[in-house]
Amino acid sequence: MLYWLTGLSDGGDVFNLFRYITFRAGGAFLTALIFGFLFGRPLIDVLRKRQGKGQPIRTDGPEGHFVKAGTPTMGGLLIVGALLTSTLLWARLDNGFVWMVLFVTMGYAAIGFADDYAKVKKQNTDGVSGKVRLLIGFAIAAIAATWAAWLHPADLTGQLAFPVFKNALLDLGWVFVPFAMIVIVGAANAVNLTDGLDGLAIMPVMIAGGTLGIIAYAVGRTDFTEYLDVHYVPGTGEILIFTAALIGGGLGFLWYNAPPAAVFMGDTGSLALGGALGAIAVATKHEIVLAIVGGLFVVEALSVIIQVLYFKRTGKRVFLMAPIHHHYEKKGWAEPQIVIRFWIISLILALIGLATLKLR
Repeated sequence: MLYWLTGLSDGGDVFNLFRYITFRAGGAFLTALIFGFLFGRPLIDVLRKRQGKGQPIRTDGPEGHFVKAGTPTMGGLLIVGALLTSTLLWARLDNGFVWMVLFVTMGYAAIGFADDYAKVKKQNTDGVSGKVRLLIGFAIAAIAATWAAWLHPADLTGQLAFPVFKNALLDLGWVFVPFAMIVIVGAANAVNLTDGLDGLAIMPVMIAGGTLGIIAYAVGRTDFTEYLDVHYVPGTGEILIFTAALIGGGLGFLWYNAPPAAVFMGDTGSLALGGALGAIAVATKHEIVLAIVGGLFVVEALSVIIQVLYFKRTGKRVFLMAPIHHHYEKKGWAEPQIVIRFWIISLILALIGLATLKLR
């Protein structure tokens, strides 16, 4: 919205700053961060009052989680609110990629909110039916994938790009839409599975989001794409503003979510943020890089899949408990120890993901 102030510029005044994506990204970050600090405590107070007993705690979960009973959930509203406000304020509103990513984020936030509300109301861990969640999630992803394919330049429409082997393109044709749907839905649910310890999900989301934001900015500039030898996707640079807002809102939330958490993100936040990461990867043609940058989320999801399949086949468990962060809890690792080590892993994976921009 503030981009329109450039119409008042003569080319050498303060209004000219609003032309630059990097300047507006900085503004989006600060706006989202301030939003989090201003509305964090009032929101937590409202959630605590409305929810009473807070988020239900699994009776079969790690024993250390029982002390968290009474902690309110739906803290993702703080992140989503900061993200939406900052993006609408600082991004160019004539950019289709911005609206596509916002559509996925808000759509999945709505699914998560309904699930959190059902859990709190019934005071058990059974929220919205898993089949219903997946059905609506795939519908949102189908619209977003088709939207992205329409926005992509003709030479990249329906194509799957590869990191490192940068001249290689796989023409998926009509299969691109279902493939992109799986990327978005998979990312949303992988982040959701990771959100099991105080602060565990939000920092890796910020790290992955920041990495994808840099990639979006790079692939949206012809000079960068020529130097890095990656595919040019015009318009994706504006996504950097969205990811900057994500980091600012995420830090504002982490202030209250740091152990011991005053509020949980809930599915409202985890599904929204995971869906956003998937949508950005689809928009920038970096779906495979997302699997590297978000490798922690991939491992968390795989640990659940492996556990379920192996148990159904043998009646035995591979992990003491899934997702894998609970396995380490059962082994006696302290919660902060798990969280910080997983943060370190996320940062390493993000650096590897960024390195693929130049490797060949």
